[in-house]
Amino acid sequence: MNDELLFTKEHEWIKVEGNTAYIGITEFAQSELGDIIFIELPGVDEEFSSNDVFGTIEAVKTVADLFMPIESKILEINSEVEELPELINKDAQGKGWIVKVEIQDLDEVKKLLSLDDYKKIISNE
Repeated sequence: MNDELLFTKEHEWIKVEGNTAYIGITEFAQSELGDIIFIELPGVDEEFSSNDVFGTIEAVKTVADLFMPIESKILEINSEVEELPELINKDAQGKGWIVKVEIQDLDEVKKLLSLDDYKKIISNE
C-alpha cells in the first residue's frame, strides 16, 4: 500500500495534492469485491458532502456503493475505469483511481485515516 494515501472506514483511499485529490477504492476493498464488471460514476461538476454516495461498483457477486471521503466537487472521472472496470482489480490504488475532485474544506482531510489506522480496521474484518 502507498503510505502517502489517506483512507476511510468505507475502504476508499484519497491522495491529496493541494486543494485537489484523487479517490479510489482500496486494494482490500477490490479483493473483497472480486472481479469488477461495471462502475457507475458521477458527472463532472457534481458536488458531494463527505459520506455521500457518489457512484457504485458492480462485481460478479455484489454491488457496492462508493462514498465520498470529503466535501468536494468532481473535476474529472477516470474514463479508463469506465471502459475497463477490471483496471480497479489490477491497480486499485494507482491507475484504477475513480475520480479527481476539488476539495471544498481542507479541514476534513484531518479526519481521514492514516495507513496504520486503516490497517488496524481491516485486520479486524
